[in-house]
Formats: sequence, C-alpha cells, structure tokens
Amino acid sequence: MIRRALQNTGWLMGARGINAVLSLGYLALATRSLGLQGFGNFILMVTFAQAITGFASFQTWQAVVRWGQQGDKADDAIGFALALDLLTVVGGAIIGAVLLFTPGDWLPLPTDLRTEAFAYMLVSLLAIRSTPTGILRLHDRYARAATADSVTSIVRIIGAGIAAIVAPTIESFLLAWGAAELATAGVYWIFALGTQRLDIRRISLTRLPRSEPGAWAFVWGTGLSGVLLISSRQILILLVGAIGGPALAGIYRVAAQLGEGLLKLAQALLRATYPELVRDPEAARHIAARIGRIALFTGVAAIVLSALAGHWLIDTIAGHEYLAAYVPMILLSAAAAVELAGATLEALLVSRGHALRNFMLRAVPTGLALASLPWTVNRLGAAGAAAAVLVASLLTVTGLIIANREKRPG
Repeated sequence: MIRRALQNTGWLMGARGINAVLSLGYLALATRSLGLQGFGNFILMVTFAQAITGFASFQTWQAVVRWGQQGDKADDAIGFALALDLLTVVGGAIIGAVLLFTPGDWLPLPTDLRTEAFAYMLVSLLAIRSTPTGILRLHDRYARAATADSVTSIVRIIGAGIAAIVAPTIESFLLAWGAAELATAGVYWIFALGTQRLDIRRISLTRLPRSEPGAWAFVWGTGLSGVLLISSRQILILLVGAIGGPALAGIYRVAAQLGEGLLKLAQALLRATYPELVRDPEAARHIAARIGRIALFTGVAAIVLSALAGHWLIDTIAGHEYLAAYVPMILLSAAAAVELAGATLEALLVSRGHALRNFMLRAVPTGLALASLPWTVNRLGAAGAAAAVLVASLLTVTGLIIANREKRPG
C-alpha cells in the first residue's frame, strides 16, 4: 500500500513537475511584460478569484472517495458532491459581486479593472473540478488526473506567450489564465465521465445525508480545512496588497511562487495517501510514518536549495526589481517544508473521521497569522507576512502531531 501511495504521488508530482517548470516561464512573461505595479494589480485580481472560489467551495473530492468506496453509495456520493459544487458557483458569485462592487477601497484595485476581476472570478467558479477529481481518485486514475493538471500550465504558457507578443496587458493575461482554467476543467470532466457514469437524478443535497448522518459534518470539516489551506494564502496576498500596495503584493507573489513549491507536494501527498488510509485503517499509521520521513528529507533539501540559488533564480526569472522577494522566499520554503512533513498526519486525522478537529488545528494558527499582518507587514514588508505563514505552519503541524498521538477510536 505504501508503494501504491508513492506511485499515486509520483503521478501527481509528474504533473506538478511539469507545472512547476512551465510556471517559471509564464511567471517571467507576466512579471516582465506588466512591470511591478501592473503585475501587482494582475495578481490581486487572480488572487481575489482564487480566494472566493476557495472560500465558497467544499473539498467534495474527499466525500466522493470516502463514500464511493461503498459501491452502492458511489452514485449518491458523486451526486452530493456535484450539488455542493453547484452551490459553490452560485454562492461564490454573489459573495464576489458584493465584495468587488461595494463602495470602499479595502482592495487596492483600480475601479476600471473590477469588472474584469469579476468576470475572471466567474470563470474560476465555473471551472471548479473537485468532483471529477474525486471520481478519478476513487478509481486510482492518477495518471489521467496528472494529465488533466498539466493542461493548466500548458495553456497558460501558450497564452502568456501570445499576450506578451501581441498585447502585453492585464486583460490579455487574464484571458490566458481563464482559458487555462476552463480547459483543465473540461479535460477533468472528460476523463471522469469516461471512468464512471454520472446519474443526474442523483444530484441532491439530501439523498446521501439521509443514509449517512455524518455526511454534513464531514463535508463542513473538510471544506473548512480546505478553505484554510487554500484561501488563507490568497487572503494573505490580498491583505499584503491592502496594507502595502499592489507592488508589495507582486513581490510576495513572486516569493510564494518560487518558495511554496513544496506546498503543492504536500497537497499531492494528502490527496494520494488519503484513499489508502481510508481503505486500510489498520495500516494507516505505518503508511503515514514512512511517507512522512521521506517528506521531511525532501523539505530540508528544498530549503537549502532556496537559500543557495534564490538570488539568481529571482533575478533570472522575474528581474532585478523583484530581489526583495529573496528572504520571503526562504521563509515560505521553510513553511512549505513543514507542511510537507505534516501532510500525511493531516490525511491520517481526516481518514479517522476527525475533519472538524483538523479544521480547528489549522484555524487558530491561521487566524493569528492573518491578525498579525498589519504589524508584521508594516515593519518587515513581505518578509513579515512570510514569517507569519511559517509560524502558523509550525503551530499547525505541532497540533497534528499531538492529535495523532492520542489513543482515540476512529
């Protein structure tokens, strides 16, 4: 089972590796084409859409995997997940419209760019792919998921190249990013529907919870944890922009793009090991411990690499004006390494049915980190925000270690 979990992780990381290399290309095209201020505004628009999508969405793939293992409930689980995704689209659109078009300058984004920001947010919501992701993981179709994931970066690099040559504007880059989201979602659904039939009559928010009383508690727990893991990064960038301006948000985003690569590996580990832990609870601790040790060594190596090659990497990719991202990049590499070491612990806790406890272990440190930003950013700039992320990751993983040592029935 460890071999299968690592093989699944390998498929996911194959796509992550392609995405990581291509992301350096489209990052270079965007930073150099738009300039520091323009790139900052672009990042605020993209980040706002990601934050709304993250806040409004549920981690429905986990529900598909959890109840899809029971053959007679697979269709109900998929229908429940898809109903939740549809709810996300409607709720996210309403929340985003209110936040974007309510008078006030909480988001340092020019008024003439807010309509484009709203349009991109709608595209991001429509491109939610949690349910087809769950279908592919339920059937161990990790190679197909890896192929679908790679579409995002392929379309982005092509679109960014065209934008840089033909029309190097914020709107052109937004169009490229939006096309990438829709293309990836389309490929995911093609693969998912080729793997398992979708019965539209089972799309319901009530059918699965009637037979599984704990369904709502589970999806709230996994959904809220996903909000913290995904959206807290986006909210942090928005707050950095609100406190320090678009240029500082751009610098932080470059640092995050280069420094948080391990966070993607942590998410891949969570997604790849979770089905194995659900299938064999007796071997769960052994699997988590073995993979956790591998993750720890990988994280330490990445921190050393960031410290040694960081200046050269930033200057080569983004340009000299982004060198202020060096220290934040190292801090975010350390935070990502900590998250990587704790990824299997999180999967273990959720597989035992403690999704809400997992949420609380993330909620408190994340809340403290966000609350500290006005002080840390004003005094230390982007490095202060990165330090807050590192402390939050340390507190979260410490909590996961303690929670998994407790002798409680799953």
